[in-house]
Amino acid sequence: MEIREMRAFVAVVEAGTMSKAARQLHVSQPALSQTITALERRLGVQLLVRTSTGVRVTDAGTTLLAEARAVLARHDQALSAMARHTKTGGGVLRVGVPLELPPDLLPSALARLADDYPDTRVQARHLSSVAQVAALRTGELDVGLVRERPPGPDLDAVLVVAENVGVLLAADVAEKLAGPDGVRLEALAGLDWFAFPRAGSPVWHDELAAILRSHGLDVGPEIPEEQRLIVELKIPAVSAGGAYAFAPPEWPYPLPDTVRWMPLAGNPIVRRTWAVWPATSHRRDLARFVAALEDAGGHHPGRCPA
Repeated sequence: MEIREMRAFVAVVEAGTMSKAARQLHVSQPALSQTITALERRLGVQLLVRTSTGVRVTDAGTTLLAEARAVLARHDQALSAMARHTKTGGGVLRVGVPLELPPDLLPSALARLADDYPDTRVQARHLSSVAQVAALRTGELDVGLVRERPPGPDLDAVLVVAENVGVLLAADVAEKLAGPDGVRLEALAGLDWFAFPRAGSPVWHDELAAILRSHGLDVGPEIPEEQRLIVELKIPAVSAGGAYAFAPPEWPYPLPDTVRWMPLAGNPIVRRTWAVWPATSHRRDLARFVAALEDAGGHHPGRCPA
């Protein structure tokens, strides 16, 4: 079991309903429900009985509740003890943000940060992975959310979310290509990949291109850096029927009736997002923010098993 799972279980029991607990944890109700279901499956016991008015704890759930509360109390005690050796928070926390984060990730982490460090003010900047790493090394950012883990001992990193990526297709194309488990990657042959500039995240771009080539797909010419990926252009390009684009399950943009999101059979593409910060940093508010990102990423429905 993970700390986030125990915290989620205790929150549901204490709140009495999934919806109330989800609001308290700053996550979506489906994501929280999936976390509890996964925990029950892993333990092999039913922890909660869902009713029309809320939830009821089973005998097994009552046993876990006592143990989880003890573990969480000890965990929080350890964090408090270590906090004496680090600097306090406060001031401005400068955060680098890429496009297309899971919708629950930042709001949940920011809410947790505000609860624990109300004096910390967050400034977010939309930057590519390469630009974020450069800004971290020049002191212009305090923490970044990037698609590739940077090398070198000067930056620390932790994986906060891994998403099984699906594909955006014109509705009529999706209907023709979809199988019982989704769209097979090799079935996209003959369509153009609506790509993003390699310069913004070369490792992730090359990993994705290698996966496409291994399935017999042509990745096309490299997109120049000045032609940045614009969400408003992705939908028309796909809707016309000659192109495809990749997106996670909870893509945070509305889709018209002419475009469908489909899972990829076998989940061949996994998009990872890392939290990265200077290794010399001792800010407690930054540490809490990163821990909150880990918790929020774990609640995301499209998250891959660790």
